Amino acid sequence: MACSASDLAPLLSTAVNSTGAATYLCSQFTTISNQLSDTSYAVNNTYLLFSAYLVFAMQLGFAMLCAGSVRAKNTMNIMLTNVLDAAAGGLSYYLFGYAFAFGSPSNGFIGRHFFGLSDFPSLQGDYSFFLYQWAFAIAAAGITSGSIAERTQFVAYLIYSSFLTGFVYPVVSHWLWSSDGWANPAKLDNNLLFGSGAIDFAGSGVVHMVGGIAGFWGAFIEGPRIGRFDRNGQSVALRGHSASLVVLGSFLLWFGWYGFNPGSFFIILKSYGGDAGGYYGQWSAVGRTAVTTTLAGSTAALTTLFGKRLLSGHWNVIDVCNGLLGGFAAITAGCSVVEPWAAIICGFVAAWVLIGCNKLADKLQYDDPLEAAQLHGGCGMWGLLFTGLFAKKAYVNEVYPNKPGRPYGLFMGGGGKLLAAQIIEILVILGWVSATMGPLFYGLHKLKLLRISAEDEMAGMDLTRHGGFAYAYDAEDDASGKSSFMMKKVQPSKNTTPNGDSPAINV
Repeated sequence: MACSASDLAPLLSTAVNSTGAATYLCSQFTTISNQLSDTSYAVNNTYLLFSAYLVFAMQLGFAMLCAGSVRAKNTMNIMLTNVLDAAAGGLSYYLFGYAFAFGSPSNGFIGRHFFGLSDFPSLQGDYSFFLYQWAFAIAAAGITSGSIAERTQFVAYLIYSSFLTGFVYPVVSHWLWSSDGWANPAKLDNNLLFGSGAIDFAGSGVVHMVGGIAGFWGAFIEGPRIGRFDRNGQSVALRGHSASLVVLGSFLLWFGWYGFNPGSFFIILKSYGGDAGGYYGQWSAVGRTAVTTTLAGSTAALTTLFGKRLLSGHWNVIDVCNGLLGGFAAITAGCSVVEPWAAIICGFVAAWVLIGCNKLADKLQYDDPLEAAQLHGGCGMWGLLFTGLFAKKAYVNEVYPNKPGRPYGLFMGGGGKLLAAQIIEILVILGWVSATMGPLFYGLHKLKLLRISAEDEMAGMDLTRHGGFAYAYDAEDDASGKSSFMMKKVQPSKNTTPNGDSPAINV
């Protein structure tokens, strides 16, 4: 595009051709407008793609966290399940999941267009949006795999992962995030639940509760791992084999959460206008969301550190990492509509919710190797309630501008309608996931497709199911104190202990 005096001069001569001049000028302005529009689409799609890459990188974080949290004899198994969550989830979400979640126009319960991405892209979504939502779907499946680790048959992973990402999760995401969803606060017809809709901005309920509750039913139906509770019902710690992998996984998840929460705006080039001028817009809300995410996770980590120190007398890095992730899971619902100071409250309470859920799990002899149901389910529920209490009016109207004057947080003066909508979301997710995943796991259990044999569990699935151990190591006992006959004892010629025995390594 070019515009020069020589172009305009003939049109503005003594015999003025006003129509021609106007046509020329308008064509130039139209070209400029189209280029700016194209640039806007490109910037927003690049932002969403980068966010999708960050969320997908969380799969690596899940893999490292899971690997470090299980015993070494099951490392290959848990790593393989994490790979399959992404691979099987990719196909099932492509074929069915995306259509059930975002196949508009449809009804308020489930989508019905774009199966296999037919008639795509469209005004409802582009490929970058599909990729971003797929990364969310497999995150829910990854949460569930942690709950049933170290005792689940391989075929059960394939079945539940495909079902969860292809049907159970997409239906919930349709309710809350699709333009037709019955609980969506941005529903197109503005016929909102309690005049508000349920605010679950990045998925404390949609992702974390769904994955956590599914994991709860799997672990509950399977029962605890061998040796997890003694004959008197007392808890016995079966510690993971690598705190280093747990910390690495936690940092990778932290990094990925900056795509998970801020990325859920989908676009960044949007001005909010008002008195603030050009420096304030959606880019500012994106930054604020990253800050609230950081503060909630950091507060939860520190609260867990000192809380567990008071309760157990130890500074435990594993507990701190779980507390950190619990804070992130909680703030995910309201990260875009709360003040930074409120995020600190969110993280503080989330830490105690996680500690309390773990205490309850021990009393009920419930075994979850990664505390996934307690962390994602319990802290996800708190995050939804927190949003109903602390959502700020100005931020709610900026993020959800479709209905001015809508309800906001109870403690911020906005009444109880938003909180009521949040409670409804909690109840329907509990009911839906329990009604779908519970029977699935129970059916697999009855068909003897869910839990491995006691012999395979004692020996470790790496050797019995995957052809060998993940590490070249020698050891005497596993972390449960049970002798593992598949491992031999190192007999070095030097560096023996005072009683003459060689040092053993717990795995």
